[in-house]
Amino acid sequence: MKKTTGTKKRISAFFLVAALATGLSFSAYATNSTKEQIKKAEEERNQTQNQLNETNKDISGLESELGTLQGMLNNLNDQLTGVSDRLAELEKNIEDKEQEILETQQALEEAKADAEKQYAAMKSRIQYTYERNDYALLEGMLGAGSVSEMLNYYDYVAAISAYDEQKLQDFQAARDQIEQEEQKLQKEIAELADYKVEVEAEQAKVSGYISTTAGNIAENAGMLSNAQAEAEAYEAKIKAQDADIAALKKKLAEEMAMSKLASQSAKRDISQVSFAESDRYLLANLIYCEAGGEPYAGQLAVGAVVINRVLSSVYPDTITGVIYQRKQFSPVASGRLAIALNENKATAGCYQAADEAMSGVTNVGDCVYFRTPIEGLTGISIGGHIFY
Repeated sequence: MKKTTGTKKRISAFFLVAALATGLSFSAYATNSTKEQIKKAEEERNQTQNQLNETNKDISGLESELGTLQGMLNNLNDQLTGVSDRLAELEKNIEDKEQEILETQQALEEAKADAEKQYAAMKSRIQYTYERNDYALLEGMLGAGSVSEMLNYYDYVAAISAYDEQKLQDFQAARDQIEQEEQKLQKEIAELADYKVEVEAEQAKVSGYISTTAGNIAENAGMLSNAQAEAEAYEAKIKAQDADIAALKKKLAEEMAMSKLASQSAKRDISQVSFAESDRYLLANLIYCEAGGEPYAGQLAVGAVVINRVLSSVYPDTITGVIYQRKQFSPVASGRLAIALNENKATAGCYQAADEAMSGVTNVGDCVYFRTPIEGLTGISIGGHIFY
């Protein structure tokens, strides 16, 4: 293996200039592997689905509550109609009673006038009979040709007196009856007025309920509209997430196909490859980015994957070409590798793993991919990764 010397800054500058010179295009990809991205995307999709389910439950509850409120409003409107009808009937009854009182009062006045006329006539007759003509009446009675004629005079006077007395009694009875009727009507109109006040209070109460219920309906309708809009947003988000998951699964399938193709394709022997010190520096820092927190076996396995690609006819034939191949190692796209190179983050263990891998040592056979464990993925499990 060939080795060259130089300062860390020169090596770091070399890789940065080389990357720019080759015109490599780096997009902002996530730092997780494809499998990790699929797992994360599916978890996010499930979370969105749960949110949609909860929102649909809210919608169902709001629709149910809105239906209940609408039923209450309809019932209240019916009640208000009934109360208004009763109030209109009461007002008509009060109006009728007031008219009856007016007519009764008029009848009472007429009765009083008739009684006064009758009383005046009676007084006139009495005055005429007993004060002015008593001698004529007496002469008539004494001058009667017989007892029968005299009695006729007497009966005439008695009849007039009885007539007047009866008229006075009739007047008194009529006046008493009219006054009782007037009192009765006054009592009824007072009761109707009290009842009208109660019905008006009931009307105001029902109107208040209607206003409150209508306000609740408006509020619930607004909440329902917002929930429906939220559900539509979740549905659109799920659709987009499904598309992302499908794209990630397609990418994973392509990776699996490439892995299979690499295992079936021709490969060089390690002795046919020459490495520079810059390759060691680059590989050690990539190992640091991908497996710096893994045990040594995991660091060696990452280095072995890179070298397996260099040896395969399916991938670029240099460490630089393999590591900077588009969309292959996420620390490249995220910028983590550039930072590690600039500061030489690689540990002694990372350098040891790079040296062993570049000498042909592999603990993952011909594997050319590694991912964090995920359901359905099989391969060689080392540390926090599965190699395949």
